[in-house]
Amino acid sequence: MPAPRKYPDELRERAVREVRPTGRPIAHVAKDLGIHKEALRGWVRQAEADHGERDDRLTTAEHDELKQLRKEVAELWRANEIRKAASVFSAQEIDRPRTRPSR
Repeated sequence: MPAPRKYPDELRERAVREVRPTGRPIAHVAKDLGIHKEALRGWVRQAEADHGERDDRLTTAEHDELKQLRKEVAELWRANEIRKAASVFSAQEIDRPRTRPSR
């Protein structure tokens, strides 16, 4: 379960709107809204990536897709490990000599 967000989404959106179109310094907007300037800087960078203005970081959609794909890969690895263990067990059962019960 992900950690709870410290700042609500509405505040994030408002802060980014105050920085991007107006060009106000991030530090001033952060101080006015009572948030950490580095948090706001990250939000602005992410908004720029989402709008195609930056290519040095993933967009939110790409990040979500990557997260989902990593989750699927982990599940496939777990399933593969289970199959390997089952095949080893099955091979041991086949190789075991069969004995007839004595009468």
